[in-house]
Amino acid sequence: MRSPIHREGWPAIGIFAGLNALLFVFAGPFGWLGVPLTAWCVWFFRDPERVVPTGNGIVVSPADGRVLPIAVAAPPPELEMGDAPLTRISIFMNVFNVHVNRNPCDGTVVGLAYRPGRFFNASFDKASEHNERMAARIRTRGPDGGTVDIAVVQIAGLVARRIKCDLTDGQAVTRGERYGIIRFGSRLDVYLPQGIEPLVVEGQYAVAGETLLANLGAVVVTAGDSIS
Repeated sequence: MRSPIHREGWPAIGIFAGLNALLFVFAGPFGWLGVPLTAWCVWFFRDPERVVPTGNGIVVSPADGRVLPIAVAAPPPELEMGDAPLTRISIFMNVFNVHVNRNPCDGTVVGLAYRPGRFFNASFDKASEHNERMAARIRTRGPDGGTVDIAVVQIAGLVARRIKCDLTDGQAVTRGERYGIIRFGSRLDVYLPQGIEPLVVEGQYAVAGETLLANLGAVVVTAGDSIS
């Protein structure tokens, strides 16, 4: 059976528990002051199971958290997806959310890029451009039977200092499968292909692996466009 605690959490939990034990040894009853912090550390690294929706073309949330204002912006340049603006859905994870990240769709990893940066509050819009990040480009089946690319970007936050991504270039991925974790407090951005409308709204709470962000089979047709 899978552990309810993510493997990345055990070293941190060990440090918190060790310091808490020392506090009991040297400060007696004041050691109880450290118990809530140790309990929070265990809670932070929880890794619950999720029920992943089935169906072709579904894109699910890669993170637990609050949906920030939906923007139109160019994807990270290091992914070489061009500079055309795409719909960007951003999910902000505070320090009480589950921080295990999951693949948003089925497909193949065709690009990975790490970029160092700053550590602004992850809820700020400028965090997408300036903060440390790990970006992945996933190629998946499009609405016309061809392929489209989706970008998913792990972004460090104000106190986050470690981004863990288990993806490798060329890897086949499954929707809802765990692929990484960020600690502590951060955000994930998902860039949708052109013509795909989001199924979430600002302020909505998203659940990793469960909440539908988009349906790649639902293409928005604008004036001058046609569908064969």
